[in-house]
Amino acid sequence: MTHSLQDIAWHRSVGQLIDALDKPVFWTRLVRQLGQYVTFDSWVALLFNGEQAPLVFAECPSEDGRPDLLFQDYLKGLFLLDPFYLNCREHTRTGLYRLADVAPEHFEQTEYYQRYFRLNVVADEIQFNCLLEGERILCLSLGSKQHFDPEQMALLSLIEPWVLSLMRQRLAHDLREMPVQTAPDIDWRARLVASVQQLNGVQLTARELDVGRLMLGGCSSKDIARKLQISVETVKVHKKHIYSKLGIKSQAELFSIFLQAQNA
Repeated sequence: MTHSLQDIAWHRSVGQLIDALDKPVFWTRLVRQLGQYVTFDSWVALLFNGEQAPLVFAECPSEDGRPDLLFQDYLKGLFLLDPFYLNCREHTRTGLYRLADVAPEHFEQTEYYQRYFRLNVVADEIQFNCLLEGERILCLSLGSKQHFDPEQMALLSLIEPWVLSLMRQRLAHDLREMPVQTAPDIDWRARLVASVQQLNGVQLTARELDVGRLMLGGCSSKDIARKLQISVETVKVHKKHIYSKLGIKSQAELFSIFLQAQNA
């Protein structure tokens, strides 16, 4: 069936979504409506706020109803390697993004991809990003076992303004319903420095942590140099120091230390 924004059903559904803006069922209804236009297997609505851990407003339920342990690892620290998160930190823009638009060249070769993404998201992901005040970005991510095709992306681009507007209007209700945080999040660099020192007895510098994180995210030395505004040779020196200090020889070992430090 060919869908069009002229369909009466579409306008009716938008009206229903507006009526549900202040109700707990909003996100479920929104993704159900999107499912009428594209096929996806998982979804999550969350807020990226600078370098703090993401706030999750809603997510698709697991098949057995229990918490998704892989997603819990993501919230504890793996989000720092997420190409969508990294894109939000570097390019704070509103819009619709696809994994191919934001993933670094070597993403599929990373331990993050092999041990998290392909297991939790599987094949492809798209994300509606809504830029807010400060460094905050409200996101709706859709994950799929199949790659989104050009027709699906064109259709999502057509309804993008509607989706982003609804997301923006919903935010106030989500923030009111979130529990009050009694203490601010500890800076991830300070937490990782302390964890690595405790677990491995070594101290990594802040710049070494930045290089290591981008490397684990799939960035080449050239990309890391551009993002951190340093030379490629300096990046290579930092990599050498990281491996030497930790006594490791592979990114797989570095990823394991990163993951272990997040859970320390």
